[in-house]
Amino acid sequence: MRGRRWFIIFALSLIVVAGVASHAESEPQPTPSPAAKEPAPPPSVTIIAPREAHGVLGRDVRSPTDEDMGRIVDVIVDLSGTVRAAVIDFGGFLGVGSRKIVVDWNALHFGQIANKGDRISLELTKEQVMAAPEYKEDTPIVVLGAAGSLQPLQFDH
Repeated sequence: MRGRRWFIIFALSLIVVAGVASHAESEPQPTPSPAAKEPAPPPSVTIIAPREAHGVLGRDVRSPTDEDMGRIVDVIVDLSGTVRAAVIDFGGFLGVGSRKIVVDWNALHFGQIANKGDRISLELTKEQVMAAPEYKEDTPIVVLGAAGSLQPLQFDH
């Protein structure tokens, strides 16, 4: 009888353990709360006085002898984000007959550009610019530079 009693207690304990386990599985488990996120630090802010900087897209470009060299329509940067060259829309009239050329950023002189009417000067002659190959996207870029100042662009093949 003692053995039978022991067996009944053992069987009941198994039933209780199995019931508790199945009950625990059917209850929704509390989801761990996501760790409190640290608020992002505020961005840095730089204030530039209106007379210290201006955009250059669309600005007129002149030669040292005050010849019209076109206008800046784009800026070329290398893989590190360093400005390397400017795309100038050169020649033509009202967009007809014009072509884009690329000039070394260091060949441009910004001087007084506080007003939109102020011009940017290019350290090249009109003849040099006219002889430059036309810029076309997704082709190797030929950059026209001032004498001896141009470093090759780095390409990622």
